[in-house]
Amino acid sequence: MNDIRRTILWVIFGFSMVLLWDQWQVHNGQKPTFFPSSAQTASAGATAPAAVGSAAVPGGVPAPVVASASSVPGTTPIPPTDLAAAGAKREQLVVSNDVLTLTFDTEGGTLVRSVFANYADMSDKKAGFVLLDESNNRVYVAQSGLIGATGSQLPTHKTAMTAVPGDRSLRAGQNQFEVKFESPSVGGIKLVKTYTVKRGAYDLAVRHEIINTGTEAVTPQLYLQLVRDGNKPPGESSFYSTFTGPAVYTEAKKYQKVEFKDIENNKVDVEKKATNGYVAMVQHYFASAWILPDGMPRDLFLRKVDTNLYAVGMIAPLESIAPGASKTINTQFFVGPQEEKTLEALAPGLELVKDYGWLTILAKPLYWLLYNLHEFIQNWGWSIVALVLLLKMAFYWLNAKAYASMAKMKAVNPKIMEMRERLKDKPQEMQQAMMKIYKEEKVNPMGGCFPIMIQIPVFIALYWVLLSSVEMRNAPWILWIHDLSSPDPYYILPVVMALTTMLQTALNPTPPDPMQAKLMWFMPLIFSVMFFFFPAGLVLYWITNNILSIAQQWMINTRMGVPPQFNLPKFK
Repeated sequence: MNDIRRTILWVIFGFSMVLLWDQWQVHNGQKPTFFPSSAQTASAGATAPAAVGSAAVPGGVPAPVVASASSVPGTTPIPPTDLAAAGAKREQLVVSNDVLTLTFDTEGGTLVRSVFANYADMSDKKAGFVLLDESNNRVYVAQSGLIGATGSQLPTHKTAMTAVPGDRSLRAGQNQFEVKFESPSVGGIKLVKTYTVKRGAYDLAVRHEIINTGTEAVTPQLYLQLVRDGNKPPGESSFYSTFTGPAVYTEAKKYQKVEFKDIENNKVDVEKKATNGYVAMVQHYFASAWILPDGMPRDLFLRKVDTNLYAVGMIAPLESIAPGASKTINTQFFVGPQEEKTLEALAPGLELVKDYGWLTILAKPLYWLLYNLHEFIQNWGWSIVALVLLLKMAFYWLNAKAYASMAKMKAVNPKIMEMRERLKDKPQEMQQAMMKIYKEEKVNPMGGCFPIMIQIPVFIALYWVLLSSVEMRNAPWILWIHDLSSPDPYYILPVVMALTTMLQTALNPTPPDPMQAKLMWFMPLIFSVMFFFFPAGLVLYWITNNILSIAQQWMINTRMGVPPQFNLPKFK
């Protein structure tokens, strides 16, 4: 039985080393060795559908036109429309509501910048956080346009458009306003884009009105795409990894994340046709997404646009439009924080951009409980403390059983140590004698492990809840902790975490095996070092858990007549 316990400890230690190595790979800019993001990697033979056309690159220079889009049935490349040739002046238009400031470019009526009023930039707390951006250092834009038959030119995201005069911000008592862009007639088609900006909302209703100004019927296709560079978001931690990249959701295959590197290597396996869902670009805490109405057929694509530039999008085939007729397609665009309640209300599955991984089934109810605790407490730090307290209460009897088993082990430990010393040259007799002592004393060496192992998935799920929740961003707790999503600036919480972890280890019975005893001390030290780089909210959660565990263990030991004592390590 002792060998089994030793094996379990070595497995845990080995797993910890794997996690550390994996994060070291990420820290050095390499792809994770053991735990790549669930990018739905497929066989090298899988082909990513081609995207639609050229996207803007730093400096505003259009990328070369894609040679072919044959992998997406019924689509053709988007020919660029040069602004200078069209004789139009490129301008940018800034609009805002109470939570968003948006910048549109008259080139294609493209959304090229978004600033959030309620979320500060991590490097400059006086400035709002910028998600979409088109600058010399970053590219992250939302584009849409039309494609038609091979060789035909229609209004695209490179077409010079005119901004229609109108409101540029919310007036008193106004709940929404429209921002409209009109294209010239290109290929006998005029495109009118209308963005509806609403009070308190991160989603925009985007209406695409397609007017046939020619003499023949046309059958265009509407494309919606997000184009982003493959760089890590500014300020992203290099010690623990979070996903950055495109994602696709359909009812058939649900939520699928795709690594930029897999797009580049043509190793993408996502749903290529659907009548529902969305495409998105995801990063820690924030996301953007294009959403088409349910029931509308669409082709999905992911591709590399240019050097370190990637696109994800949808192409919607439209019915034939007769001369002089028009057709309107209502779409939705979201750009904002991953607030779970908001995302759930916008579209089915959109809340999954806030990724809890394989423990979603546990993480979602934990987030719900944390959210409702905050509604009452109004402080995210104390809400974390309250949540851990509730979890400890829920697992009280499991923990009590574990600590009672440890107390019994502690009581018989002197007898075990004496027997091991006496029979140290007779391992077989030693094992038999140990099993006899356990049987006589009614001690189960594994009794302290199983109840704790049952709880591990719950606390891992809570870890992901705290790591993924944008509510922690810039959320203060007390005194010097002004941001629960950033590491403690003075490392006080990590030091307290290390001390409580070592105190908890000292209260446990010393394993009879010297190697096992050393391992029991190395593990908490390693984890403590890792927590120096973790967000303060995560460290607070572990400290609270440690303190409550120590208190319960102390109480149970005292009740069972086993005086609490500290078993310090002997590294000889």
